Amino acid sequence: MHRARRLAALVLFALLGYQGSACAVQVTDHLDLGGAIRVRADDDGSRDIHEFGFDTLMLSATYDSDSWEGAARYRYYGNHYPFQYMKQFGNLQFVEYAWIGYKFNHEQQVQLGLNKVPFGLQPLYSDTFYETLGNVLGLEDLWEVGAKYVQAGDTWNFQGGYYARPAPPGHGSSNGTTYSIVVTPADSYVENGSCNVERNMLMARLARNVTLGDWKGEVGASALASQLYNKDTGNNGHRVAYGLHYAAANGPWNAKLQYTRVQMSPRNPGDDRMVSYGGYDGTFNVASRGNLYVGSLGYAYSGSYLGGWVTGVKTYATYNYYQKSERSFHDTQRFILGTSFSLKKLWIAVEWLNGRNDPYFGGSSYTQSLAAGGTDHWMGQFYMNIGYYF
Repeated sequence: MHRARRLAALVLFALLGYQGSACAVQVTDHLDLGGAIRVRADDDGSRDIHEFGFDTLMLSATYDSDSWEGAARYRYYGNHYPFQYMKQFGNLQFVEYAWIGYKFNHEQQVQLGLNKVPFGLQPLYSDTFYETLGNVLGLEDLWEVGAKYVQAGDTWNFQGGYYARPAPPGHGSSNGTTYSIVVTPADSYVENGSCNVERNMLMARLARNVTLGDWKGEVGASALASQLYNKDTGNNGHRVAYGLHYAAANGPWNAKLQYTRVQMSPRNPGDDRMVSYGGYDGTFNVASRGNLYVGSLGYAYSGSYLGGWVTGVKTYATYNYYQKSERSFHDTQRFILGTSFSLKKLWIAVEWLNGRNDPYFGGSSYTQSLAAGGTDHWMGQFYMNIGYYF
């Protein structure tokens, strides 16, 4: 523990003192190489958690020309909280995305490979670092293997695609070794876990630019449908999700709203009210059907502070509610209040995380909170992430 703190402190001080340019290395006129080094702090007095250590190493590449573009990123974790059970850093690793695109013109393109499934608010559902319950439900920040068509005009934006499968598994100690949280066969520690895999996803998203008074943004609708193949029964179920969203800005203010209906009909040998999901070296159960409500409000401060050391300051709050259709299940809620800013070459996010029946916050049941429920009361913790992006 003390060694982890010393390592994190050395990394932090070294990056603060570095005066080089915090940008990717330009290999050619079209190809850039970069990445990030991050440390994190977690504090929850109710569970005696007071951690500060190395978080992530990311390596990335981007390509952009008149006709072609593409991007790839790979991530490494392990040996520090919450992956302290691993013997060494890098024991958990996986690809985040890897795709190539062709531009027909400045409005139309196709993307192939491990690319983003654009469901709902884009690029994310809120300004928070930890993201929303949409991420845990396999909708936000979702990357799968397939093909996508994009047509982005001045008024309308359409995206539609076919995704054959999620990302290939990475390396870790669980069945859930992907960046995106996706339908995954449960590990043995998940009570009432299921053994489904998702295939053949069809999705579409249509958005239109709108102006309401002083607020300018977009309103849109999204839908997806996929097969859920159960390895135990050999039968196909399905997942369907559809939603409406609104995002707009008024000067320094921004607001985001989204409603999503989730309907999964698995063909489990046992309980069909739950489907097992996984990611980041873990698996857990999710209620098969429910309504997801997301609301987010943010404010961006202009200028710099502390003699130019601090720039890009934002404050934000988001509330999410997963209302489960099964009445015997406890609903899941998430509330995050936070700020993000740049300190010299570092980007920092500081957040107060609160959850009720949330698998990730406060020590509720990791495997059952998003299904039948966990402690069923609000629990909070402090989180900070410090990153140097190059």
